[in-house]
Amino acid sequence: MRLILATISDSRRAMFSAAAIPAEAIPARIDEAAVKASLLAESARPRDIADALAEMKARKIAEKNPDSLVIGSDQVLECEGTLLSKPESPEDAVAQLSILRGKTHKLISAVVVYEYAQPVWRHISEARLTMGSFSDSWLRGYVDRNWNSIRHSVGGYKVEEEGVRLFIDIRGDHFTIMGMPMLPLLAWMGQRGIIET
Repeated sequence: MRLILATISDSRRAMFSAAAIPAEAIPARIDEAAVKASLLAESARPRDIADALAEMKARKIAEKNPDSLVIGSDQVLECEGTLLSKPESPEDAVAQLSILRGKTHKLISAVVVYEYAQPVWRHISEARLTMGSFSDSWLRGYVDRNWNSIRHSVGGYKVEEEGVRLFIDIRGDHFTIMGMPMLPLLAWMGQRGIIET
């Protein structure tokens, strides 16, 4: 069965490539900001928002490709009851990282799989990350040096790059932090015989 990732995320595509799983990437164009706003207005929990966004992406691509196995994934960042999104400008990134400085926040990653245009499996995982102290000048330099990369990341950082210097503690698996609960997904794919084990 053809495998499609409903994403434009380089990091999610790289995870599948590194795991030697051939998959086609087709972006699911949805208005994430509008969906988040609607769900927040209904007092949805952050994990439910991540799950809903992942499902919407998978469903949109699966409806056009019903003969394929479609994987949708999304991630939200929650800090003290507030959701942060991808920064819209370098100034926005500085503001977000200033909010996170010295605090613990959660990255919640969800994955939903559609088969024959129906949802067949889902998983939500969570990581907790604690930022340390850093000067305003270092923060500004960090954002300026890394803007082209971090602009596509929730919260405005990437731990796989210089952003690791922001943190003093990380609890959770690497793949959840990268935006895809890869280990549970691979286990499910192996059990289903989708990949060889």
